[in-house]
Amino acid sequence: MGFCFFNSIAIAGMYARQAHGAERIAVIDFDVHHGNGTQDIFWDDENLFYASTHQMPLYPGTGSLSETGVGNIWNAPLRPGDGGETFREAFLDRILPALRHFGPDLVLVSAGFDAHRDDPLANLELMEGDFAWATQQLVEAADRYAGGRLVSMLEGGYNLAALARSAAVHVKVLMDAGS
Repeated sequence: MGFCFFNSIAIAGMYARQAHGAERIAVIDFDVHHGNGTQDIFWDDENLFYASTHQMPLYPGTGSLSETGVGNIWNAPLRPGDGGETFREAFLDRILPALRHFGPDLVLVSAGFDAHRDDPLANLELMEGDFAWATQQLVEAADRYAGGRLVSMLEGGYNLAALARSAAVHVKVLMDAGS
């Protein structure tokens, strides 16, 4: 459903599994829309982990707390108007503890910047600093649990100036982690 013809992040995870022997794949998604396709693909495989922050209600209408797969799905829906504090709480209280418990071999990031306050498609109030903070948390988790293996894929972002600023801080955190 939605804007994607192919689920690039799920394809990357499956490729890492087949070609590189990664057994436990985690996808963390901070796009404003829930990644219902990734959730569906990962739903019944305990060695695949999916966690998402997203605005709810919003298209596609999935991503409630009760959607848990086989204990490998961790949704953290945010309300319209929620900002960085609530976003960070969702990461700290729900997503990062679940990721720690899962213990991934590889962390994949669905990096959507359409949760930015200037984006026209939704009503979250995130700023560049929130994306940098989330990226830093994921880099630290990948270092701790996955030997530093982290791959990020650009997802949404429809205000080009906000997208550029957000992607820039995201990439800067990734580059600083590699130095």
